[in-house]
Amino acid sequence: MERLIIHGGKPLYGTIRVHGAKNAVLPIMAASLLAEEGVSMLDEVPYLQDVKTMKEVLLSLGVKIEEGDRWVLDSRELTSVEAPYELIGQMRASFLVMGPLLARMGKVKLSFPGGCAIGNRPIDQHLKGFEALGAKIRYEQGYIEAECPKLIGTSIYLDIPSVGATENIMMAACLARGETVIENAAEEPEITDLANFLNGMGAKIRGAGTDTIRIEGVSHLHGTVHTVIPDRIEAGTYMVAFAITEGEGFIEGVIAAHLTPVIAKLREMGVYVSEEERGIHVVGTQKLKPVDIKTLPYPGFPTDMQAQFMALLTKAAGTSVLTETIFENRFMHVPELVRMGAKIRTDGRTAIVEKSELVGAMVQATDLRAGAALILAGLAATGTTEIGQLHHIDRGYVSIESTLKSLGAEIERKSWSEPEGDGSPQRGHHLFIPAPSIARATLK
Repeated sequence: MERLIIHGGKPLYGTIRVHGAKNAVLPIMAASLLAEEGVSMLDEVPYLQDVKTMKEVLLSLGVKIEEGDRWVLDSRELTSVEAPYELIGQMRASFLVMGPLLARMGKVKLSFPGGCAIGNRPIDQHLKGFEALGAKIRYEQGYIEAECPKLIGTSIYLDIPSVGATENIMMAACLARGETVIENAAEEPEITDLANFLNGMGAKIRGAGTDTIRIEGVSHLHGTVHTVIPDRIEAGTYMVAFAITEGEGFIEGVIAAHLTPVIAKLREMGVYVSEEERGIHVVGTQKLKPVDIKTLPYPGFPTDMQAQFMALLTKAAGTSVLTETIFENRFMHVPELVRMGAKIRTDGRTAIVEKSELVGAMVQATDLRAGAALILAGLAATGTTEIGQLHHIDRGYVSIESTLKSLGAEIERKSWSEPEGDGSPQRGHHLFIPAPSIARATLK
Protein backbone atom coordinates (compact mmCIF):
# COMPACT_ATOMS: atom_id res chain seq x y z
CA MET A 1 0.00 0.00 0.00
CA GLU A 2 1.55 3.27 -1.16
CA ARG A 3 0.93 6.84 -0.06
CA LEU A 4 2.22 10.23 -1.12
CA ILE A 5 3.60 12.28 1.77
CA ILE A 6 3.60 16.04 1.19
CA HIS A 7 4.99 18.71 3.51
CA GLY A 8 3.27 21.81 2.19
CA GLY A 9 4.01 25.50 2.07
CA LYS A 10 6.90 25.54 -0.40
CA PRO A 11 6.62 27.55 -3.64
CA LEU A 12 7.54 25.70 -6.84
CA TYR A 13 10.15 27.04 -9.26
CA GLY A 14 11.57 25.58 -12.45
CA THR A 15 10.92 24.23 -15.91
CA ILE A 16 9.13 21.06 -16.94
CA ARG A 17 8.26 19.44 -20.23
CA VAL A 18 4.88 17.75 -20.52
CA HIS A 19 4.46 14.18 -21.72
CA GLY A 20 2.37 12.93 -24.60
CA ALA A 21 -1.37 13.12 -24.00
CA LYS A 22 -2.97 10.10 -22.30
CA ASN A 23 -6.32 10.84 -23.91
CA ALA A 24 -4.69 10.98 -27.35
CA VAL A 25 -2.39 7.97 -27.20
CA LEU A 26 -5.06 5.48 -26.05
CA PRO A 27 -7.34 5.85 -29.11
CA ILE A 28 -4.28 6.01 -31.36
CA MET A 29 -3.05 2.69 -29.95
CA ALA A 30 -6.51 1.24 -30.60
CA ALA A 31 -6.47 2.65 -34.15
CA SER A 32 -3.24 0.78 -34.88
CA LEU A 33 -5.45 -2.36 -35.10
CA LEU A 34 -6.63 -1.11 -38.51
CA ALA A 35 -3.20 -1.47 -40.14
CA GLU A 36 -3.14 -4.59 -42.33
CA GLU A 37 0.22 -3.58 -43.81
CA GLY A 38 3.39 -2.24 -42.19
CA VAL A 39 3.85 -1.20 -38.58
CA SER A 40 2.87 1.91 -36.64
CA MET A 41 5.56 3.87 -34.83
CA LEU A 42 4.60 6.26 -32.03
CA ASP A 43 6.75 8.96 -30.40
CA GLU A 44 6.00 10.68 -27.07
CA VAL A 45 4.10 7.74 -25.58
CA PRO A 46 3.64 8.43 -21.83
CA TYR A 47 4.39 5.34 -19.73
CA LEU A 48 1.23 5.43 -17.65
CA GLN A 49 -0.85 2.68 -16.09
CA ASP A 50 -3.62 3.26 -18.65
CA VAL A 51 -1.09 2.91 -21.47
CA LYS A 52 0.13 -0.36 -19.93
CA THR A 53 -3.47 -1.61 -19.77
CA MET A 54 -4.11 -0.71 -23.42
CA LYS A 55 -0.87 -2.46 -24.34
CA GLU A 56 -2.12 -5.63 -22.62
CA VAL A 57 -5.42 -5.36 -24.49
CA LEU A 58 -3.62 -5.11 -27.83
CA LEU A 59 -1.27 -7.97 -26.98
CA SER A 60 -4.29 -10.17 -26.18
CA LEU A 61 -5.57 -9.49 -29.70
CA GLY A 62 -2.32 -10.53 -31.35
CA VAL A 63 -0.55 -7.18 -31.76
CA LYS A 64 3.24 -7.30 -31.41
CA ILE A 65 4.62 -4.33 -29.46
CA GLU A 66 8.15 -3.00 -28.96
CA GLU A 67 8.55 -0.35 -26.26
CA GLY A 68 11.19 2.37 -26.06
CA ASP A 69 11.62 6.02 -26.95
CA ARG A 70 9.58 5.06 -30.01
CA TRP A 71 6.87 2.43 -29.66
CA VAL A 72 6.39 0.00 -32.56
CA LEU A 73 3.00 -1.69 -32.99
CA ASP A 74 2.60 -4.52 -35.50
CA SER A 75 -1.07 -5.40 -36.09
CA ARG A 76 -0.68 -7.35 -39.33
CA GLU A 77 -1.60 -10.72 -37.85
CA LEU A 78 -4.46 -10.38 -35.35
CA THR A 79 -5.36 -13.57 -33.50
CA SER A 80 -8.53 -12.66 -31.61
CA VAL A 81 -11.58 -10.40 -31.71
CA GLU A 82 -12.26 -10.73 -27.97
CA ALA A 83 -10.22 -8.98 -25.28
CA PRO A 84 -10.09 -10.43 -21.74
CA TYR A 85 -12.86 -9.29 -19.42
CA GLU A 86 -10.45 -8.22 -16.69
CA LEU A 87 -8.65 -5.79 -19.02
CA ILE A 88 -11.74 -4.14 -20.52
CA GLY A 89 -13.18 -3.80 -17.02
CA GLN A 90 -10.12 -1.88 -15.80
CA MET A 91 -10.29 1.08 -18.15
CA ARG A 92 -13.06 2.68 -20.16
CA ALA A 93 -10.76 3.63 -23.05
CA SER A 94 -10.14 -0.06 -23.77
CA PHE A 95 -13.63 -0.11 -25.35
CA LEU A 96 -12.11 1.91 -28.20
CA VAL A 97 -10.83 -1.31 -29.77
CA MET A 98 -14.42 -2.15 -30.73
CA GLY A 99 -14.61 0.13 -33.76
CA PRO A 100 -11.29 -0.93 -35.32
CA LEU A 101 -11.95 -4.66 -34.74
CA LEU A 102 -15.46 -4.44 -36.15
CA ALA A 103 -14.25 -2.61 -39.26
CA ARG A 104 -11.28 -4.84 -39.98
CA MET A 105 -12.37 -8.26 -38.72
CA GLY A 106 -16.13 -8.01 -39.24
CA LYS A 107 -16.95 -8.92 -35.64
CA VAL A 108 -15.95 -8.18 -32.06
CA LYS A 109 -16.88 -9.29 -28.54
CA LEU A 110 -16.14 -7.13 -25.50
CA SER A 111 -17.36 -6.77 -21.94
CA PHE A 112 -18.82 -3.51 -20.70
CA PRO A 113 -15.98 -1.03 -19.95
CA GLY A 114 -14.72 0.16 -16.56
CA GLY A 115 -12.80 3.26 -15.45
CA CYS A 116 -13.07 6.04 -12.86
CA ALA A 117 -16.42 6.17 -11.05
CA ILE A 118 -17.06 9.82 -11.89
CA GLY A 119 -20.57 9.37 -13.20
CA ASN A 120 -22.73 7.71 -15.80
CA ARG A 121 -20.85 7.34 -19.09
CA PRO A 122 -23.07 5.20 -21.29
CA ILE A 123 -21.80 3.58 -24.46
CA ASP A 124 -25.13 3.90 -26.24
CA GLN A 125 -23.77 6.52 -28.65
CA HIS A 126 -20.95 4.15 -29.68
CA LEU A 127 -23.42 1.34 -30.36
CA LYS A 128 -25.88 3.67 -32.10
CA GLY A 129 -23.11 4.59 -34.53
CA PHE A 130 -22.12 0.98 -35.19
CA GLU A 131 -25.73 0.02 -35.83
CA ALA A 132 -26.13 2.91 -38.24
CA LEU A 133 -23.08 1.59 -40.11
CA GLY A 134 -24.83 -1.77 -40.47
CA ALA A 135 -23.61 -3.76 -37.47
CA LYS A 136 -25.86 -6.17 -35.58
CA ILE A 137 -25.47 -5.75 -31.83
CA ARG A 138 -26.16 -8.51 -29.28
CA TYR A 139 -25.93 -8.46 -25.47
CA GLU A 140 -25.08 -11.61 -23.57
CA GLN A 141 -24.09 -12.04 -19.89
CA GLY A 142 -22.23 -8.75 -19.55
CA TYR A 143 -20.72 -8.88 -23.03
CA ILE A 144 -21.46 -6.93 -26.19
CA GLU A 145 -21.09 -8.61 -29.58
CA ALA A 146 -21.11 -6.72 -32.86
CA GLU A 147 -20.95 -8.24 -36.31
CA CYS A 148 -21.00 -6.94 -39.88
CA PRO A 149 -19.05 -8.34 -42.86
CA LYS A 150 -18.72 -4.87 -44.39
CA LEU A 151 -19.77 -1.58 -42.81
CA ILE A 152 -21.64 0.89 -45.00
CA GLY A 153 -21.12 4.65 -44.71
CA THR A 154 -24.03 6.76 -43.49
CA SER A 155 -24.93 9.96 -41.62
CA ILE A 156 -24.79 9.73 -37.82
CA TYR A 157 -25.99 12.41 -35.42
CA LEU A 158 -24.67 12.07 -31.88
CA ASP A 159 -27.16 13.01 -29.16
CA ILE A 160 -24.25 14.41 -27.15
CA PRO A 161 -20.75 15.28 -28.42
CA SER A 162 -19.17 12.19 -26.86
CA VAL A 163 -15.41 12.00 -27.29
CA GLY A 164 -15.25 8.22 -27.10
CA ALA A 165 -18.17 7.69 -29.46
CA THR A 166 -16.73 10.16 -31.98
CA GLU A 167 -13.39 8.33 -31.90
CA ASN A 168 -14.86 4.82 -32.07
CA ILE A 169 -17.23 5.62 -34.95
CA MET A 170 -14.55 7.54 -36.83
CA MET A 171 -12.18 4.57 -36.66
CA ALA A 172 -14.85 2.13 -37.77
CA ALA A 173 -15.91 4.36 -40.67
CA CYS A 174 -12.38 4.45 -42.13
CA LEU A 175 -12.93 1.00 -43.70
CA ALA A 176 -16.66 1.39 -44.43
CA ARG A 177 -17.96 1.47 -47.99
CA GLY A 178 -18.80 5.05 -49.02
CA GLU A 179 -18.91 8.24 -46.97
CA THR A 180 -19.76 8.57 -43.28
CA VAL A 181 -20.73 11.92 -41.76
CA ILE A 182 -20.63 12.36 -37.97
CA GLU A 183 -22.66 15.38 -36.83
CA ASN A 184 -22.54 16.94 -33.36
CA ALA A 185 -19.11 15.35 -33.09
CA ALA A 186 -16.78 16.11 -30.20
CA GLU A 187 -14.13 18.70 -31.07
CA GLU A 188 -11.30 17.89 -28.62
CA PRO A 189 -7.65 18.20 -29.78
CA GLU A 190 -7.23 14.48 -29.09
CA ILE A 191 -9.79 13.73 -31.82
CA THR A 192 -7.83 15.86 -34.28
CA ASP A 193 -4.67 13.99 -33.30
CA LEU A 194 -6.40 10.64 -33.89
CA ALA A 195 -7.62 11.83 -37.30
CA ASN A 196 -4.08 12.91 -38.21
CA PHE A 197 -2.81 9.45 -37.26
CA LEU A 198 -5.54 7.74 -39.30
CA ASN A 199 -4.90 9.97 -42.30
CA GLY A 200 -1.24 9.03 -42.03
CA MET A 201 -2.39 5.40 -42.29
CA GLY A 202 -4.20 6.19 -45.54
CA ALA A 203 -7.64 7.21 -44.25
CA LYS A 204 -9.59 10.09 -45.77
CA ILE A 205 -10.94 12.22 -42.92
CA ARG A 206 -11.99 15.87 -43.09
CA GLY A 207 -13.40 18.15 -40.42
CA ALA A 208 -11.84 16.66 -37.28
CA GLY A 209 -11.82 19.36 -34.63
CA THR A 210 -15.20 20.68 -35.79
CA ASP A 211 -18.70 19.42 -35.04
CA THR A 212 -19.00 17.72 -38.44
CA ILE A 213 -16.53 15.03 -39.50
CA ARG A 214 -16.57 13.41 -42.94
CA ILE A 215 -14.88 10.05 -43.56
CA GLU A 216 -14.52 8.56 -47.02
CA GLY A 217 -14.01 4.83 -46.58
CA VAL A 218 -10.95 3.11 -48.03
CA SER A 219 -10.21 -0.55 -48.74
CA HIS A 220 -7.29 -0.93 -46.34
CA LEU A 221 -4.93 0.99 -44.05
CA HIS A 222 -1.20 0.73 -43.35
CA GLY A 223 1.16 1.62 -40.53
CA THR A 224 2.57 5.13 -40.13
CA VAL A 225 4.86 7.26 -37.94
CA HIS A 226 3.19 9.68 -35.53
CA THR A 227 4.10 11.96 -32.63
CA VAL A 228 1.44 12.18 -29.90
CA ILE A 229 0.34 15.71 -28.95
CA PRO A 230 1.34 17.07 -25.51
CA ASP A 231 -1.02 16.42 -22.60
CA ARG A 232 -3.06 19.58 -22.03
CA ILE A 233 -4.46 18.31 -18.71
CA GLU A 234 -1.01 17.48 -17.34
CA ALA A 235 0.13 20.95 -18.44
CA GLY A 236 -2.92 22.57 -16.84
CA THR A 237 -2.30 20.69 -13.58
CA TYR A 238 1.27 22.01 -13.34
CA MET A 239 0.09 25.52 -14.20
CA VAL A 240 -2.22 25.32 -11.20
CA ALA A 241 0.66 23.91 -9.11
CA PHE A 242 2.75 27.02 -9.76
CA ALA A 243 -0.27 29.24 -9.05
CA ILE A 244 -1.42 27.55 -5.83
CA THR A 245 2.09 27.60 -4.31
CA GLU A 246 2.72 31.23 -5.38
CA GLY A 247 5.65 30.00 -7.41
CA GLU A 248 6.94 30.54 -10.93
CA GLY A 249 7.57 28.11 -13.73
CA PHE A 250 7.83 27.41 -17.41
CA ILE A 251 6.04 24.52 -19.09
CA GLU A 252 7.72 23.45 -22.31
CA GLY A 253 6.13 21.81 -25.31
CA VAL A 254 2.52 22.64 -24.43
CA ILE A 255 0.16 23.87 -27.14
CA ALA A 256 -1.37 27.01 -25.62
CA ALA A 257 -4.38 26.94 -27.96
CA HIS A 258 -5.46 23.67 -26.33
CA LEU A 259 -5.65 25.44 -22.94
CA THR A 260 -7.45 28.67 -23.82
CA PRO A 261 -10.20 28.41 -21.14
CA VAL A 262 -7.71 27.32 -18.46
CA ILE A 263 -5.39 30.22 -19.28
CA ALA A 264 -8.34 32.64 -19.30
CA LYS A 265 -9.51 31.57 -15.83
CA LEU A 266 -6.01 31.73 -14.36
CA ARG A 267 -5.59 35.26 -15.69
CA GLU A 268 -9.03 36.19 -14.37
CA MET A 269 -7.86 35.04 -10.94
CA GLY A 270 -4.80 37.29 -11.16
CA VAL A 271 -2.19 34.69 -12.15
CA TYR A 272 0.37 35.88 -14.69
CA VAL A 273 0.34 33.61 -17.75
CA SER A 274 2.46 34.30 -20.81
CA GLU A 275 2.10 32.25 -24.00
CA GLU A 276 5.55 31.96 -25.53
CA GLU A 277 7.02 30.19 -28.53
CA ARG A 278 8.42 27.25 -26.54
CA GLY A 279 5.65 26.96 -23.98
CA ILE A 280 3.82 28.77 -21.18
CA HIS A 281 5.26 30.93 -18.37
CA VAL A 282 3.25 31.03 -15.10
CA VAL A 283 3.77 33.31 -12.09
CA GLY A 284 1.62 32.91 -8.99
CA THR A 285 0.31 35.68 -6.74
CA GLN A 286 -0.74 36.06 -3.11
CA LYS A 287 -3.89 37.91 -4.16
CA LEU A 288 -6.02 35.42 -6.05
CA LYS A 289 -9.49 36.57 -7.10
CA PRO A 290 -12.61 34.38 -6.99
CA VAL A 291 -14.13 33.26 -10.30
CA ASP A 292 -17.09 31.27 -11.53
CA ILE A 293 -16.41 28.21 -13.70
CA LYS A 294 -18.72 25.95 -15.70
CA THR A 295 -17.35 22.81 -17.33
CA LEU A 296 -18.36 22.34 -20.95
CA PRO A 297 -17.39 20.21 -23.95
CA TYR A 298 -14.32 21.48 -25.80
CA PRO A 299 -13.58 24.31 -26.48
CA GLY A 300 -15.22 25.08 -23.13
CA PHE A 301 -13.59 24.66 -19.72
CA PRO A 302 -12.46 21.00 -19.40
CA THR A 303 -14.10 18.79 -16.83
CA ASP A 304 -10.68 17.18 -16.31
CA MET A 305 -9.45 20.49 -14.78
CA GLN A 306 -12.44 21.08 -12.51
CA ALA A 307 -11.02 19.34 -9.42
CA GLN A 308 -7.63 21.05 -9.71
CA PHE A 309 -9.27 24.48 -9.95
CA MET A 310 -11.44 23.69 -6.94
CA ALA A 311 -8.26 23.29 -4.90
CA LEU A 312 -6.92 26.57 -6.30
CA LEU A 313 -10.16 28.44 -5.57
CA THR A 314 -9.77 27.73 -1.84
CA LYS A 315 -6.93 30.29 -1.98
CA ALA A 316 -9.01 33.00 -3.67
CA ALA A 317 -10.24 35.92 -1.53
CA GLY A 318 -14.00 35.56 -1.82
CA THR A 319 -16.62 33.13 -3.01
CA SER A 320 -16.36 31.12 -6.24
CA VAL A 321 -18.95 28.92 -7.94
CA LEU A 322 -18.05 25.75 -9.85
CA THR A 323 -20.68 24.07 -12.02
CA GLU A 324 -20.05 20.57 -13.41
CA THR A 325 -22.17 19.90 -16.50
CA ILE A 326 -20.36 16.87 -17.95
CA PHE A 327 -20.42 14.22 -15.18
CA GLU A 328 -22.97 14.05 -12.39
CA ASN A 329 -20.65 12.43 -9.84
CA ARG A 330 -17.46 14.43 -10.17
CA PHE A 331 -17.42 16.08 -6.76
CA MET A 332 -16.11 13.06 -4.86
CA HIS A 333 -12.97 15.04 -3.99
CA VAL A 334 -15.02 17.59 -2.03
CA PRO A 335 -15.21 15.59 1.25
CA GLU A 336 -11.45 14.98 1.05
CA LEU A 337 -10.70 18.68 0.51
CA VAL A 338 -13.06 19.51 3.39
CA ARG A 339 -10.95 17.20 5.59
CA MET A 340 -8.08 19.55 4.79
CA GLY A 341 -10.04 22.61 5.93
CA ALA A 342 -11.59 23.63 2.62
CA LYS A 343 -14.85 25.58 2.86
CA ILE A 344 -16.92 23.98 0.10
CA ARG A 345 -20.67 23.43 -0.15
CA THR A 346 -22.31 21.44 -2.89
CA ASP A 347 -25.83 21.55 -4.30
CA GLY A 348 -26.34 19.02 -7.06
CA ARG A 349 -23.84 19.81 -9.77
CA THR A 350 -22.78 23.13 -8.21
CA ALA A 351 -20.02 23.72 -5.66
CA ILE A 352 -19.57 26.97 -3.73
CA VAL A 353 -15.97 27.51 -2.69
CA GLU A 354 -14.80 30.09 -0.14
CA LYS A 355 -11.30 31.15 0.88
CA SER A 356 -9.89 28.56 3.25
CA GLU A 357 -6.84 27.81 5.37
CA LEU A 358 -5.76 24.39 4.16
CA VAL A 359 -4.09 22.04 6.65
CA GLY A 360 -2.52 18.66 6.07
CA ALA A 361 -4.60 15.52 6.60
CA MET A 362 -4.89 11.88 5.58
CA VAL A 363 -7.00 11.72 2.42
CA GLN A 364 -7.85 9.32 -0.41
CA ALA A 365 -7.72 9.84 -4.16
CA THR A 366 -11.20 8.82 -5.34
CA ASP A 367 -10.38 9.18 -9.04
CA LEU A 368 -7.58 10.42 -11.30
CA ARG A 369 -8.23 14.18 -11.28
CA ALA A 370 -9.43 14.14 -7.67
CA GLY A 371 -6.01 12.76 -6.78
CA ALA A 372 -4.33 15.62 -8.64
CA ALA A 373 -6.48 18.12 -6.73
CA LEU A 374 -5.44 16.61 -3.39
CA ILE A 375 -1.77 16.84 -4.36
CA LEU A 376 -2.22 20.50 -5.24
CA ALA A 377 -4.04 21.16 -1.97
CA GLY A 378 -1.26 19.36 -0.08
CA LEU A 379 1.37 21.54 -1.74
CA ALA A 380 -0.42 24.66 -0.48
CA ALA A 381 -1.45 23.35 2.94
CA THR A 382 0.18 23.89 6.30
CA GLY A 383 1.64 20.69 7.73
CA THR A 384 1.72 17.18 6.27
CA THR A 385 -0.72 15.60 3.84
CA GLU A 386 -0.88 11.87 3.19
CA ILE A 387 -2.69 10.68 0.06
CA GLY A 388 -3.76 7.09 -0.53
CA GLN A 389 -5.22 5.18 -3.50
CA LEU A 390 -2.36 6.29 -5.73
CA HIS A 391 -3.29 3.89 -8.53
CA HIS A 392 -5.82 6.48 -9.66
CA ILE A 393 -3.13 9.16 -9.97
CA ASP A 394 -0.71 6.82 -11.74
CA ARG A 395 -3.29 6.34 -14.49
CA GLY A 396 -2.72 9.89 -15.74
CA TYR A 397 0.56 11.35 -14.45
CA VAL A 398 4.08 10.06 -15.07
CA SER A 399 6.12 10.15 -11.84
CA ILE A 400 4.27 13.21 -10.59
CA GLU A 401 6.11 13.18 -7.26
CA SER A 402 9.51 13.23 -8.98
CA THR A 403 8.53 16.16 -11.15
CA LEU A 404 7.19 18.16 -8.21
CA LYS A 405 10.19 17.29 -6.06
CA SER A 406 12.57 18.64 -8.70
CA LEU A 407 10.61 21.91 -8.62
CA GLY A 408 11.16 22.28 -4.89
CA ALA A 409 8.22 20.40 -3.37
CA GLU A 410 8.83 18.29 -0.28
CA ILE A 411 7.08 15.14 -1.48
CA GLU A 412 7.83 11.44 -1.56
CA ARG A 413 6.12 8.12 -2.18
CA LYS A 414 6.18 5.61 0.66
CA SER A 415 5.11 2.02 0.86
CA TRP A 416 3.44 0.74 4.04
CA SER A 417 2.79 -2.80 5.09
CA GLU A 418 -0.89 -3.81 5.06
CA PRO A 419 -2.85 -2.14 7.91
CA GLU A 420 -3.49 -4.13 11.06
CA GLY A 421 -5.63 -3.60 14.13
CA ASP A 422 -7.03 -0.07 13.92
CA GLY A 423 -6.21 0.20 10.22
CA SER A 424 -3.32 2.63 10.66
CA PRO A 425 -0.39 2.33 8.25
CA GLN A 426 2.64 0.49 9.63
CA ARG A 427 5.27 3.17 9.29
CA GLY A 428 8.30 1.00 9.81
CA HIS A 429 8.38 -0.01 6.15
CA HIS A 430 9.69 2.80 3.97
CA LEU A 431 10.41 2.36 0.30
CA PHE A 432 10.97 5.29 -2.05
CA ILE A 433 12.18 4.72 -5.59
CA PRO A 434 12.70 8.03 -7.42
CA ALA A 435 11.85 8.02 -11.11
CA PRO A 436 13.95 10.00 -13.60
CA SER A 437 13.12 13.69 -13.38
CA ILE A 438 11.72 15.53 -16.36
CA ALA A 439 12.21 18.91 -14.74
CA ARG A 440 15.20 21.18 -14.65
CA ALA A 441 16.28 23.12 -11.60
CA THR A 442 16.37 26.57 -13.14
CA LEU A 443 13.70 28.59 -14.83
CA LYS A 444 14.34 29.50 -18.42
